[in-house]
Amino acid sequence: MYESFYGLTAAPFQLSPDHRFFFESSVHRTALAHLTYGLAQGEGFIIVTGEVGAGKTTLVGHLFATLDKQRYVAARVVSTQLGGDDMLRMVAAAFGLPIADASKAALLRQMESFLLANQAMGKRCLLVVDEAQNLSVAALEELRMLSNFQSGAQAPLQSFLLGQPQFRATLASPDLDQLRQRVIASYHLGPLAPGEIRAYVEHRLKAVGWNGDPALSPDLFAAIHAATHGIPRRINTLCSRLFLLGYLEEMHRLDGRHVERVADELRAELDPSATRAVPAAATAARDLPPPAETPPVAEMSDRSADATPRGTADPAEDPRAPITSELVILSERVAMLEAGLAAQRALLDRQERWMLEALGAATALLDLEREAG
Repeated sequence: MYESFYGLTAAPFQLSPDHRFFFESSVHRTALAHLTYGLAQGEGFIIVTGEVGAGKTTLVGHLFATLDKQRYVAARVVSTQLGGDDMLRMVAAAFGLPIADASKAALLRQMESFLLANQAMGKRCLLVVDEAQNLSVAALEELRMLSNFQSGAQAPLQSFLLGQPQFRATLASPDLDQLRQRVIASYHLGPLAPGEIRAYVEHRLKAVGWNGDPALSPDLFAAIHAATHGIPRRINTLCSRLFLLGYLEEMHRLDGRHVERVADELRAELDPSATRAVPAAATAARDLPPPAETPPVAEMSDRSADATPRGTADPAEDPRAPITSELVILSERVAMLEAGLAAQRALLDRQERWMLEALGAATALLDLEREAG
């Protein structure tokens, strides 16, 4: 939506992992070194953990994009709550093997034949298991058993396990001692440092043809870090909404105040009572009056903290207090709904102007063709 307004060739802050947007931060550089080392060992398990949205899938995707396709065969499994046999079927299907009505013994024979055949051709098979924190002990044991296939000095299969931090607790299980002994490299992917936010945002923008429109104020990046704590996917979500705000309000410069408005909007969507800020997109159409402030509660005396000031009713005994609270919450929700409708009206108005301009241009072109004819 905002891409054409700012002259971008694609969406710079998409949420789905895309190795083309890989940004080599300090933590990603270190993680990549661990992955490269593990890959060079040619066997066992490589483990990468990190918070939701830290960039684990993008990191491994970037590594695989640099590999020689003639030497490696890669497959990816996104795990759910799988049992051991289901995990085996998922792996076989990921490598393109037929699994219909096949018994576990038949699947194991097919997997062994496939892996050893690729090894004989000088290829190594790589398996990426994403969302590994969802795996059961039985499923992890099946993966370990697959790593037992071997012919000669090299193992034909190497596995990458990507998971959220709780996956490390699963690995600590006494039942997985044999798997832990096969871990070649392990790394926990942390957030971006505050000083890396600007480079990250500009890196993604330049990848889609950004030429400085909109201009980004220096204080914008500190506000982004404060709102996202340096988690890449949170940054993408925030910046996507930030650029939408810029498009709706036809702004060509964005700063920290705009980031705070968008952050307030995102928080309000998750918890309407968390903030009284008017959603950022709503101001594209009109300015809503700020909600009236409730009268301040009388301050307690420094010498008698337990005393209630004279003439001030105890809120716990005031029957109007619950009603007032409900009215405040209802008024905030009504304001949010009105703001959303206002944003939609602004968008429809803009689209209508574009259609009229396009119609005018087409009419003018027809007139020129008639005159030329």
